[in-house]
Amino acid sequence: MSMDFLVFQHMSWEGPGRHLIRAAKKCGARLHMVKVWREPIPDARGYDGLIVLGGSPNVDQEEAFPFLKAEKEAVHRVIDEGMAYLGFCLGHQLLAHVLGARVGPNFCRNVGFTDGHLTKEGRKHPVFKDSPQSFPLFKWHSQAVLPPVSKEVEVLVTSPACQIEAISIQERPHVLGFQFDNQSATVPDVRLWLEADEEWLSQPPGINPTAVLRDAAKHQTEVGLQFQILFSNYLNLIS
Repeated sequence: MSMDFLVFQHMSWEGPGRHLIRAAKKCGARLHMVKVWREPIPDARGYDGLIVLGGSPNVDQEEAFPFLKAEKEAVHRVIDEGMAYLGFCLGHQLLAHVLGARVGPNFCRNVGFTDGHLTKEGRKHPVFKDSPQSFPLFKWHSQAVLPPVSKEVEVLVTSPACQIEAISIQERPHVLGFQFDNQSATVPDVRLWLEADEEWLSQPPGINPTAVLRDAAKHQTEVGLQFQILFSNYLNLIS
């Protein structure tokens, strides 16, 4: 059965990554893009689920990014309606914010690849079926969901670079947030991000673009295969 997802995009250069596009096409899922900085946010209830991508805004910057207010309301409505939700980076942080968790500066700016590890809850979550207990994460953030989180929020993945890498809600496994951007962990996507976000990356501590691209080439195939499994598992979960 094909599925239709509403997808919120926050930056012109940070659209759905090639791994997400490829996985959606293979699974017969359709992505309906909304550029929230210039388009009204539609009612997600006409879709099978909501996917929220990453972007530069912080969750508390409603004055600078007025669309955040309507976006938070949409996320809240999706959760209240029991719909499927999948958030990446900012989408993960918006989910946590709506659930009452704190979002603020991570203990380090995290750009590039790091090793993620499934927690006890992560190993039981159906979206990580047939996934290894440790796997590469592609990271691009300085804000993070901060512990502690409420009892209803389950932490599924952690890493040395960020304590809360993925979350879900107890008894609602169809609601997921990923701090990592594995959906965009391809060499062409990473190259585009490095060029488009050059000003932010130039702030200390500096980032070595060559090293990030080298790691992207090293991990591209593995991350792509794992993302395909994850996305397929997610569709099976919500179908």
